Amino acid sequence: MLRNLKILEQMVFTLHIKKEQISFRNSYSFPSTTYGVFGLYSYPAKFIPQVVFYILEQFLSKEDKVFDPFAGFGTVGFVSRVKGNDYFVWDLNPMLELIHNAVLNALESKILKRDYKTFIAKILRELKNFKGEFFPNWSNIDYWFPQEIKDFLAKVWFNAHRLEIKEKELVLLSLLKVTRFFSYSDEKIHKLYKSKKAKRKIEQLLKSDWKNLFFSKLSQELENDIIKIFEYSKLKPNKVYYEAKGGIDLLKVKSFPLADAIITSPPYLQAQEYIRSTKLELFWLGYSENFIRHLSSREIPYRKEVPDISIQSDIYEKILNKIDHSKVLKTTERYFKSLIFLLENISKNIEKYLFIFVGHSYAGDIRIPIDEIIVEHFLNKGNWKHIVTYEDTIKARKMFNTKNLINPATGKVNKRMEKEYLIVLRRI
Repeated sequence: MLRNLKILEQMVFTLHIKKEQISFRNSYSFPSTTYGVFGLYSYPAKFIPQVVFYILEQFLSKEDKVFDPFAGFGTVGFVSRVKGNDYFVWDLNPMLELIHNAVLNALESKILKRDYKTFIAKILRELKNFKGEFFPNWSNIDYWFPQEIKDFLAKVWFNAHRLEIKEKELVLLSLLKVTRFFSYSDEKIHKLYKSKKAKRKIEQLLKSDWKNLFFSKLSQELENDIIKIFEYSKLKPNKVYYEAKGGIDLLKVKSFPLADAIITSPPYLQAQEYIRSTKLELFWLGYSENFIRHLSSREIPYRKEVPDISIQSDIYEKILNKIDHSKVLKTTERYFKSLIFLLENISKNIEKYLFIFVGHSYAGDIRIPIDEIIVEHFLNKGNWKHIVTYEDTIKARKMFNTKNLINPATGKVNKRMEKEYLIVLRRI
């Protein structure tokens, strides 16, 4: 009897829409999810390129413009360039611009056509020629770096910021990865996290010839990154119109790009803190503590100013009535009000399709089908038709420590997502 009641309860929170099982990794012939620039930088909850390739080939033509307002790493832009589509990629995190410029400037320079080892040797000489110091505007920097490494990094970064070369962003990107390696941050975890393992690593490094090791690792990182960009160049990316903008607070934007389709993966309800994940990098890039705090406060669902919007979903209302934890309830409301408001506003400038890639979340034992809530809302608004929702089993997801799946927004233990969903909506 209890088992039947649980089944009935789950059915209450289910929208009967067309769903198809798919494995995006197997749906498009592509070397790997980390091939070329797609493996250039470890970004939390990164869009795998196969999803975007599949969308562009199955639903859109080369003439269609695409927009990703939650671009993160920028996968949509890099795939669109290969397929010849104009694109707009925006994100709250300024890392988007650095990554994008690192790739595009390297492609336009002569670095892929000449002896890149000579280029790397020249860069190392310039970085070693200490002329000053750059210390990040970060009150907590001593928590993440021992004094002697911090002082050394300040000299390297002073020179790095003053490079006057087309490949500057590429050098900075490689330098960021090595800088993180020489910190107390656990590089195996996306979120900025000080671990005992990382602390022991630094203690051992300081007993070695660590300065030469630093430049050796930087040389290797630069070489790896150049090879990654060379791999990407073999995909023959096209010259297209594009916009890549970081630091964008979407809820403050008055005008969005005119495009034929949205292809996006919004922040997941139980996997936020994207700014915190790259906070160390942003400080060394020169962003101020106040600015980084401001960005963090703008993340969904942390921001206090929530749009006053009516969400047209019975599933959403039933779930809210089931949640008995005040913080979880507030977080859930903030998340959906912000997300639906943004998707609705952006969709006004979209001619053909909405492609939205999301995962389910949990409030305790209550499953929150984010995809179905989004679909139900847009169907009730009347301007969009649901074509299909593709259901893909997650193969790998690096966001939280597997032993402690704490939702940073609610402080509650969450169940791990097993599947992700690609919603396909077409304008009527």
